Amino acid sequence: LLFPVSNLCGKCRPRDTDLLQPSLNFLYCSLHQTTPCSQQRAVAVLLSNVSLLELLQKVLECTWLRSSPSEPAYLSSEDALLCSGWLLVASLLLYQHRYNTEVHQTLSLDLTKVLNAVIFRKKKPILLLAPCLVSIMQFLRAVLRQNFSSSLLVIVGQSAAQDATQPQPSSLQDAALHPLAMQQVFSLVVSLQNLLVHKDLLLSQAVVACLETLVEYLYVKNQDVALHVASQPWHRFLLFTLLSGGQKPFLQPEVLRLMTLFLRYQSSNIISQKEISQILQEAAEANLAELPEATSRALHLFLCQV
Repeated sequence: LLFPVSNLCGKCRPRDTDLLQPSLNFLYCSLHQTTPCSQQRAVAVLLSNVSLLELLQKVLECTWLRSSPSEPAYLSSEDALLCSGWLLVASLLLYQHRYNTEVHQTLSLDLTKVLNAVIFRKKKPILLLAPCLVSIMQFLRAVLRQNFSSSLLVIVGQSAAQDATQPQPSSLQDAALHPLAMQQVFSLVVSLQNLLVHKDLLLSQAVVACLETLVEYLYVKNQDVALHVASQPWHRFLLFTLLSGGQKPFLQPEVLRLMTLFLRYQSSNIISQKEISQILQEAAEANLAELPEATSRALHLFLCQV
């Protein structure tokens, strides 16, 4: 089915949402819900389809043409298509790297626009819907994990307008983090913190995962910067906000993963022995067999880190 569905997508235009959105979802599910052997073949099929990759390029570019939705709680068909497009491209990046699959057509994206979609640098954010933000953060995680180096993707560091107004990296830190700049890193971290405060389950999972990958990327590039980002005092206030209200707040998956992140990078000013003891106490009193899978997995990682 991958052959006819991917060929059908390649013949569509981005405005053919009723046909494209379920088709891209099918391709996405086909990549994730199959055996490793079949997965490698599926990646090869999709990456050999030049028309499909050209279509995906057009779909992603529609992100920057979308205005702020008038009803933030409503996911339109165009927004749903964007979500599917970003998720599929993120998966293709991941699996192309894993299997070293031959690429017949590259995708080109402006990194600044991708970051600004999450950072909300403009007065009106491009996207307000949680699924759209989650999809873009999944893509951002994929490129961070590959150090912005992929044979499938061509990353443009700055938009043309910014190239004319902003100087090139002026510090050793910016040069080490290239194509990211220190200002972009801190803006991204603040925006991720703000998204966490909303306590939206879908957003929280994506935000914490993105923050984990970002700090890992920074640690490889410049350990001092990574430790500086992980020990920002605002993280402490963020934890207090996440822990307010609710039963057994320390056993929330996103809280456990944040605590694990702070422990990993030795942020003793963020997480203290008192918080560690409270988590251990709540875990000791909980019925581990009844914990949700996400909580069990996060608790396991936390205990291993301790």
